[in-house]
Amino acid sequence: MIKMRRAQLSFGDGLIAEEVSDLREDWMKHADKVLDDEQIVAAVYEALAKRHPKSRSRGRLGAPAEMVLRLLILKHIRNWSYGVLEREVRANLVYRDFTRVGGAKMPDAKTMGRWGLAVEPAAIKRIHERMVKIAQDNGVTDGRRMRVDTTVVETNIHYPTDSSLLGDGGRVLIRAMKKVTAIAGKAGAKLRDRSRSVKLRVLDIARAARAKGPQSQEKLKRSYGKLLNSTSRVVGQAKRFSMEIAEGVKRSTNILQQLALPRDRCHGAARQAGDEADQGAHLPRQYPCRKQDSQPVRAIDGSHSQGQGGKAQRIRQNGETTGSRKPDCDRLRSLRSATQ
Repeated sequence: MIKMRRAQLSFGDGLIAEEVSDLREDWMKHADKVLDDEQIVAAVYEALAKRHPKSRSRGRLGAPAEMVLRLLILKHIRNWSYGVLEREVRANLVYRDFTRVGGAKMPDAKTMGRWGLAVEPAAIKRIHERMVKIAQDNGVTDGRRMRVDTTVVETNIHYPTDSSLLGDGGRVLIRAMKKVTAIAGKAGAKLRDRSRSVKLRVLDIARAARAKGPQSQEKLKRSYGKLLNSTSRVVGQAKRFSMEIAEGVKRSTNILQQLALPRDRCHGAARQAGDEADQGAHLPRQYPCRKQDSQPVRAIDGSHSQGQGGKAQRIRQNGETTGSRKPDCDRLRSLRSATQ
């Protein structure tokens, strides 16, 4: 059973509030005035009540909506996980008073995680709209526009390998050809979906690259050969699709759908995947790059701090201009001709 607020405070709640009243941070005092609004608490209450049809009147007494709201807001402001939120609120009387936990038992992290899922985007939108209305009534802002700052999540970098590039190229081509088939119908060349075989070959290469020994090297070469074969067939099919779109074989009676046919995407992706497959046939990279240079080259005019300008000038090659990759292509061609 869910309530809006705790109907009766305990002796510990009053003792905690009296002892920490002068220890609160400034933002907590302003937040208290906003979070006491009935409509904001009601939005969370209604979101929690949707978990079960009779959550409002039956079942054991759960955490009130006001406590859920304040705990989730504290988590967001401090950028904590649910585990850290549980530990900090349990050990801090100021946080206990602000979140209305008081002298009661602190909910565990798993329970608060369920609350976070229950307060769906529609309820959050209602809370935002109400907060903007409160700000307008108090003359803080006009409320015509709201800017939202996105959250950056740290993640590991996946360095590209030949196998992953070939797999991505095949996946993009097959996706584009499926769109063409959905618009133009069964006219012209028939689509053969090789995405599953390409995916399996990429996984085989990843497993063989982690193993050691001559047997794994032989398996790696065989897997690369199968991947190159599958990717080459996908590239050839994409080129046929591109030619048939240009010749009018694959077309739609709807002009807008005809203009939406991804001919340029098929052609460009097929050319890029074909070049990668051609390079991979001569120079396969068996292992992903483990270490990359972390110093960025910011400009070419030498305006670098900490001596990076000299490095940037040395990196430049003869005849290379800003945004040009021509010398790299020439170097790859020379390497390929040397291997042949």
